[in-house]
Amino acid sequence: GRRCLFNFAPPVLAAALLTGALYHADATVAIPGMWLLLYGAGVVTGGSYSVRILPVMGWCFVTLGAVTLFLPGGWANWLLCAGFGGLHIVFGLAIVRRHGG
Repeated sequence: GRRCLFNFAPPVLAAALLTGALYHADATVAIPGMWLLLYGAGVVTGGSYSVRILPVMGWCFVTLGAVTLFLPGGWANWLLCAGFGGLHIVFGLAIVRRHGG
């Protein structure tokens, strides 16, 4: 657990700092994509100490974040829902099925 947290924390801290910087620079349209990208990076690195499917979920977040950066801002909320809602549910069910929880 400590290794996972140690690897997950830097991307999450970077996301928090960049959120403030992007908000201050009035570049809020980039925030959702950045959140998805950095959350995915944290899951990939932190998940390397967990079940094998967890880094795969992280790469899905990274991909979704990259797509989000290049789509119109009106798509951001839907893509955040798809990532933080949909991907967590899909991969959570796969983890429960394969690993019992």
